[in-house]
Amino acid sequence: MNKVFLEVAGLRVIESASGKAIVDGVSLRVAAGGALTLLGESGSGKSLLAQAIMGTLANGLHAKGAITIAGALFDAADQRSRQRLWGREVALLPQEPWLALDPTMRVQRQVAETHQLVAGLAADRSRAAALRDLRQLGMEHAARLYPHQISGGMAQRVAFLATHAAGARLLIVDEPTKGLDSGKRAELLAMLRAAQDDGMAVLCITHDVWLARALGGEMAVMLDGRVIEQGGAAQLLAQPSHAYTRALLAADPASWPVRAAVRAPGEVLAHVREAAKSFGKRCLFSGISVDIRRGEVVAITGESGAGKTTFGNLLLGLVRPDAGTVTRATGLARTAFQKLCQDPAAAFAPTVTLRTALADVLALHGLTWDAATPLLARLRLGDHLLGRLPSQVSGGELQRFALARVLLLKPALIFADEPTSRLDPVTQQETLNLLLEVAGDSGCAVLLVTHDAEIARAVAQRRIALCVS
Repeated sequence: MNKVFLEVAGLRVIESASGKAIVDGVSLRVAAGGALTLLGESGSGKSLLAQAIMGTLANGLHAKGAITIAGALFDAADQRSRQRLWGREVALLPQEPWLALDPTMRVQRQVAETHQLVAGLAADRSRAAALRDLRQLGMEHAARLYPHQISGGMAQRVAFLATHAAGARLLIVDEPTKGLDSGKRAELLAMLRAAQDDGMAVLCITHDVWLARALGGEMAVMLDGRVIEQGGAAQLLAQPSHAYTRALLAADPASWPVRAAVRAPGEVLAHVREAAKSFGKRCLFSGISVDIRRGEVVAITGESGAGKTTFGNLLLGLVRPDAGTVTRATGLARTAFQKLCQDPAAAFAPTVTLRTALADVLALHGLTWDAATPLLARLRLGDHLLGRLPSQVSGGELQRFALARVLLLKPALIFADEPTSRLDPVTQQETLNLLLEVAGDSGCAVLLVTHDAEIARAVAQRRIALCVS
């Protein structure tokens, strides 16, 4: 039995103004070389728990309880006491690796910086160590690239190297597979297992049931800031005792039943004939011919970089094909084709309330608030949310607001670009069901980009599979 490296006892995260406990009474252990997965839906307190351990809670929040790291006992309330451990004993792999990387710094330098500033190596040795690290993960070719020039999976690997280049023995990973296709998820799993083999303790925060099962080790399920169930991952996933855990597992796409078509496909909305698209010397796809009909759900699948988003943007008229044609049906309104983005936060102005964001759309298209009221009710978006900023609602709520904005224009086709990949299984299933129900009732076609083959199986009548060339 490996020695316990991280122990958390009676940890609470409290809103300073109200005194309300957002995380309440959490206790857990992670052994050196072991893994503990925290599973739960968005808002359950998983990330706040990680921030409390790191000592990075935002202003307005404070922690209570005891935290032991590598045998050293810390008062959870004293956040500064753990700063000396950052990079040396504790490393955090964040949710959004692209945002964590410096956009003005080349890949090799970002990894070398940890070797130099945290581990204390000389500049030349740091550069050599960074190149060695990149070579081990098959990324030597990316050493002189900037973050915007690499894929999401590559950014994840660079962030991974930078976080533990100084030899940290506890790695906290926050939603590491969010938005990754199956191949990239497998790469991430391999990195985590390699870290464990090196003796690193891994605390994995995720809503990805696949990752929890594949990583193994121990598991804890969080709901409303509390751990409601804890034990060996294999046992807990096979025989969950809590009703919420059973609901969470049932919401995993692998458990979804096949959705019946709402109605037979109708008129052709778009003709695509021998379409091809390249960026620079790289061909994304060529020779694609397909008709998209009113009322059907078509999945676009493929690995990251296969051109899924680009294909949808061709239909929307946002980009032009290099060869072939894309033709819309005649008589459609200019707003008949609409897009639902992968990251709902990117679709809203951050300083404008949701009420104003909807009111602006209504005013622009000559609609009244009466058009929005029944739609908001159907999407379960209460009036109490309208006065909030986009950052003040959950990811699932914000995506439903984005859907409301799209549906107000009565589209003939919705291009939904990974609309639920950043949501937990329960919220993902609920949001996707609402999208398909409302679109189906109006006879709207849905072109659904997904990296999840199980979602495509469950909801789409047919599939367009793109391959990385």
